[in-house]
Amino acid sequence: ILGAQGRSPVYTILSKVHSDRNVYPSAGVLFVHVLEREYFKGEFPPYPKPGEVSNDPITFNTNLMGYPDRPGWLRYIQRTPYSDGVLYGSPTLENVGKPTIIEITAYNRRTFETARHNLIINIMSAEDFPLPYQAEFFIRNMNVEEMLASEVLGDFLGAVKNVWQPERLNAINITSALDRGGRVPLPINDMKEGVYVMVGADVPFSSCLREVENPQNQLRCSQEMEPLITCDKKFRTQFHIDWCKISLVDNTKQVSTFQEVIRGEGILPDGGEYKPPSDTLKSRDYYSDFLVTLAVPSAVALVLFLILAYIMCCRREGVEKRNMQTPDIQLVHHSAIQKSTKELRDLSKNREIAWPLSTLPVFHPVTGEVVAPLPADAYDHTSMPLMQTQQ
Repeated sequence: ILGAQGRSPVYTILSKVHSDRNVYPSAGVLFVHVLEREYFKGEFPPYPKPGEVSNDPITFNTNLMGYPDRPGWLRYIQRTPYSDGVLYGSPTLENVGKPTIIEITAYNRRTFETARHNLIINIMSAEDFPLPYQAEFFIRNMNVEEMLASEVLGDFLGAVKNVWQPERLNAINITSALDRGGRVPLPINDMKEGVYVMVGADVPFSSCLREVENPQNQLRCSQEMEPLITCDKKFRTQFHIDWCKISLVDNTKQVSTFQEVIRGEGILPDGGEYKPPSDTLKSRDYYSDFLVTLAVPSAVALVLFLILAYIMCCRREGVEKRNMQTPDIQLVHHSAIQKSTKELRDLSKNREIAWPLSTLPVFHPVTGEVVAPLPADAYDHTSMPLMQTQQ
């Protein structure tokens, strides 16, 4: 928009709202929703230079409607402003039947424009949730956004299905190793953060997955060595699995700790009448407390002070005792040195030395003629300043 009277252009920051989008994930099954930059780039008017392709940096902000953050089960990741954002997580049973509205705001970092739309998540109840057998794998050569790609996740589930042979296999959750207390890898050799992938099935674990539980492999894991797993080669071509960190959970063997709550009538038992404390309190003598707290430490400090004063003041040997214990020849030498030092100091005070010519004026302050230095007896040597006052 051009300013009035042909002034410099003024850009107006626009904010557009998209229509709502509905998704229907299942509880206990991994939910992945990609925020595509190309979808939002069409909402921002292009301002590229002639001959250039518009590739504006776009970032996203997601939050639960009416709240500053997302639900606890939902995570979000976007590596750079030039990559797509991803919402992922595992919905819980508590939100089944309740629409979860996520507000998504896209920011164009070049033009500072915004575009908004709502994502309505309608969580459906799964038929056999939760799956009774769950296994969690730690993949070392993957980042979470790479693992969330549909083709990569599909390849991993295919490898697991080939090893496990279940009738039904679902990805339950994906978690970055950084969320489990892992460290950020060094930017060398294309190192990855690592990702935990939990899958569930309806059949017991295969013998290959249980190989990590045998004593030999447990010993190798305790010594930070790779365990010997026969089916590792089926994953090794694409996924580097840390078999020492695999977790196998059998929900069919877990004992339920749920206890039925027996609700009463809501009436507290009769404990009798309330008896407040008496208004007349007995007087208490604090003299003994005073003696113990202040008088005794003060008396001890006073005794220590007297002992120290006696040692420092009354036990001094004195100069006379020191001279009596000193040899006479040493005292004579010391006295002679003191007398010689005093005589030298007296002589240095009375000596007369002419002032250096460099400290006396050379030119007349008015005529500029050369002025002869003053005779030695024309000024006081002891009170003559370094530079004479110019009239």
